[in-house]
Amino acid sequence: MDATGTDMLLRRARALEEEAAGLRARAATTGTGGAPPIPDGAARFAAIALDRDGCITAWNAGAEDILGWTAEAMGGQPFAALFTPEDRAAGHPGAALRRALDEGSVADADWHLRAVGGRRRMSGSVTPLRDGAGAHVGYVAVLQDSLDLDTADRALREAEARLLRAQEAGGIGLFTVGVDDGLLHPTPQFCRLYGLPERSTYPAEIVEALILPEDQTLVSTAASRRRGDAPRDVTYRIRRPDTGEIRWIARQGEIERDIHGRPVRFSGVARDITEQRQARDALRAGEERYRTLFDAIDDGFCIIEFFDGPHGPLSDYVHIEANPGYERHTGIPNIVGRTLRGLVAAEDADAWLDLYGGVLRTGRPIRFERFFAQADRFIDVSAARVEPPGRRQVSVLFRDVTARRQAEDALRASEALARTNIQRVQLALAAGAIIGTWFWDLPSDRFTVDEAFARSFGLDPALGREGLSLAQVVETVHPDDRDGLAEAITAAIARGGAYAHQYRVRRADGNYYWLEANGRVDHAPDGTPLSFPGVLIDVDERKAVEAERDRVTAALRSLNETLEQRVAARSAELMRAEEALRQSQKMEAVGQLTGGLAHDFNNMLAGIVGSLELMQTRMLQGRVGDLDRYIGAAQGAAKRAAALTHRLLAFSRRQTLDPKPTDVNRLVEGMMDLVRRTVGPAVAIESVGAGGLWPTLVDPSQLENALLNLCINARDAMPEGGRIVIETANRWLDHRAAQERELEPGQYVTLCVSDNGTGMTPDVVAKAFDPFFTTKPIGEGTGLGLSMIYGFAKQSGGQVRIYSEIDQGTMVCLYLPRHLGEAEAEASLPDLAHAPRAEQGETVLVVDDEPTVRMLVTEVLEDLGYAAIEAADGASGLKVLQSDVRIDMLITDVGLPGGMNGRQMADAGRQHRADLKVLFITGYAENAALNHGHLGPGMQVMTKPFALEALATRIRGIIGGEG
Repeated sequence: MDATGTDMLLRRARALEEEAAGLRARAATTGTGGAPPIPDGAARFAAIALDRDGCITAWNAGAEDILGWTAEAMGGQPFAALFTPEDRAAGHPGAALRRALDEGSVADADWHLRAVGGRRRMSGSVTPLRDGAGAHVGYVAVLQDSLDLDTADRALREAEARLLRAQEAGGIGLFTVGVDDGLLHPTPQFCRLYGLPERSTYPAEIVEALILPEDQTLVSTAASRRRGDAPRDVTYRIRRPDTGEIRWIARQGEIERDIHGRPVRFSGVARDITEQRQARDALRAGEERYRTLFDAIDDGFCIIEFFDGPHGPLSDYVHIEANPGYERHTGIPNIVGRTLRGLVAAEDADAWLDLYGGVLRTGRPIRFERFFAQADRFIDVSAARVEPPGRRQVSVLFRDVTARRQAEDALRASEALARTNIQRVQLALAAGAIIGTWFWDLPSDRFTVDEAFARSFGLDPALGREGLSLAQVVETVHPDDRDGLAEAITAAIARGGAYAHQYRVRRADGNYYWLEANGRVDHAPDGTPLSFPGVLIDVDERKAVEAERDRVTAALRSLNETLEQRVAARSAELMRAEEALRQSQKMEAVGQLTGGLAHDFNNMLAGIVGSLELMQTRMLQGRVGDLDRYIGAAQGAAKRAAALTHRLLAFSRRQTLDPKPTDVNRLVEGMMDLVRRTVGPAVAIESVGAGGLWPTLVDPSQLENALLNLCINARDAMPEGGRIVIETANRWLDHRAAQERELEPGQYVTLCVSDNGTGMTPDVVAKAFDPFFTTKPIGEGTGLGLSMIYGFAKQSGGQVRIYSEIDQGTMVCLYLPRHLGEAEAEASLPDLAHAPRAEQGETVLVVDDEPTVRMLVTEVLEDLGYAAIEAADGASGLKVLQSDVRIDMLITDVGLPGGMNGRQMADAGRQHRADLKVLFITGYAENAALNHGHLGPGMQVMTKPFALEALATRIRGIIGGEG
């Protein structure tokens, strides 16, 4: 009940008190005059407060006494619950409330139910309650019962006591001020509220003097009381005279007038609201802090409210509250007041309604991640219902998890690499090549080892897992070997890189055994030693053999020193002959290689130079119509030259691969036209693709080169024409089959090219993968085709095998590991004229020691609208990166002059520009400089030569955050 309802209830209670006082006076008169005793009917009263809907909100002690129910039991119950079933069925409760609202008050007598004792007839009245503006806020119902005089008197005294206790418990004091005499008549509780001694009267000025000066204008004065316009409801502060503390007082009062309308009294009620004010101020401060935090937090937050729309119940919702983080995370501005269907398409709206509507219906929170394209972020979304359900509201929290997703992707890649390395080590352990492993964290001197290492050093395996110091590890090293071991370790840590040393270690049986330790010391960019991992190799038997060999050699030397000298001379002669033979074979192989390369490159250069000369001639003649043909011829020759370098680098296994999930059937189908044009009309081409072929993780362009080389070799083996069959299949290799092919057991995809040509002898098959080996005449081939295919297959985790019979034909099969995932769809590149353009002011730094490459890249950048800055070496590029010039992206060659390669320059530049985007352009042979392909976030690599269209698309993708 609000303050107005409380005030009216108190006035009604005072009226009841006055009526009870009259009853007491009449009873006393009757008792002393000898008249008949008071009939059974002394009054008792039940005061009940109702809200606008007729539900009980307050229930006084008289109601508990008369009707038998407690206030707690009746709170929120309908007023009709007090009536008999017959009256409820007849609609009497509702009619009484409507009449009271229409007529101002209604009095009647009805039968009412009691908690115990059945029903009793009671008289009562119902009065509507209104606030200061005259609005209807509820009702007050008063019921009266009749009992004997003693019971009534006792009940009255109890009611007075309860009223007094209520005043004391609620901190409420009553008062009246006479208009004429200015005397204030307080209740005891009023005096206690104001810190005054309990007295029956006080001059009003004494009480008014306790009010703080700044609040004096809020209260009534003698003049305002005489005029009859004293303030009714005020809140002010007083300083209590007994304690000196300041308290907040809420006072309600009204002028009482005589029959002529003249003011005679000002009556009211006062209560201490200091705690409520403090709580309200604390709440306001808390709300301000909440709002400040609400607006400042990085996470996005909003509250949505469902409503019934044209599409049905709860078919839309409106955003009623959102913080600034909402726009940052979703990319949607000014969201408050906007509806879902006003933001997204119908199908998207249905999906969001299904998600959040389920939260509203069931009350079960949800959490999921989604990519918001407008903000280019991955967002973690959590939603929960705002109680009670009738509010139809759901709260939604948005948290940016883009960095976490990127970190998880990087972690998965790192874990995959780690699993591969672990598998390799485990294979070596299983084969007996390695008998233990260690990892030494140099900054913390924490040396962790596996169980095999601990056994080899006679250590407790549990200590090895927890971590040891170097001093603990070398305790079991042979005393004669400790100084040499210490020097080798110190030198390896100082210089970094590879480490290998042999020494003896005492095992658990007390004997010393020879071991060889192989490891690597890794340094930070500033040269600080970081880690020292490595493996142990058992060389005890080898040492024993060497010792026995040395012993026998010494014995033979002592027995026949002359024979040894002759043998030494003969051995030296044989070694010189072997060295001469090796040099001759090397020169023959180099001659064969250079002859093949010279032949191939001369053909390609002839095509390039001739095409350029004809282009120049035709341009001088004004005949530009043939330029496209010459340009195409030059580009084709250049691409063949690039393919030849691919072969050289694939043979050396130093090419930079770009493996992708690949559908081999689709790759073969896309190569068929090129293969047919290459092998010519005399050879029939047939492809047999397996249904349901698994994808494989390879570099598609390298696989295309391998397929084209195999088809060319097959064509050369059929000089009179023939048939080539390209087949794919899924193969599951068990242990035996995998061992025959030097592979791990598992699932593989095979790509086989077969012909019906001349075939190969077993000797030729055995040497077919050797570098420089060719059956073609000198000058007509480099002998790198099959060695390139072999290197590519091994680098991709697979194998290649040849099956051939003389005069029957040859089949070459590539075995490639199955990839557990979906193959990527082919992406077409836009031509350079339609490549994505730069945004305003974007700047790219180009670093390359080759002026032609710098010129081409700069031309492409400027055509696309980028500002380009050039540098010829790493030192010059780093100066630009360390300046304040805007740099949105770095394009750099990996191999740069001046002692600083492209990767080192990029890493140093990122110390000044942490979010620098980098594209490495490499000639295939700098994989080690790229940290063996381990690139940081925001780094990508392209291999030379590359299509300018691909360069343009890659630049836009990296700057846009796709790298």
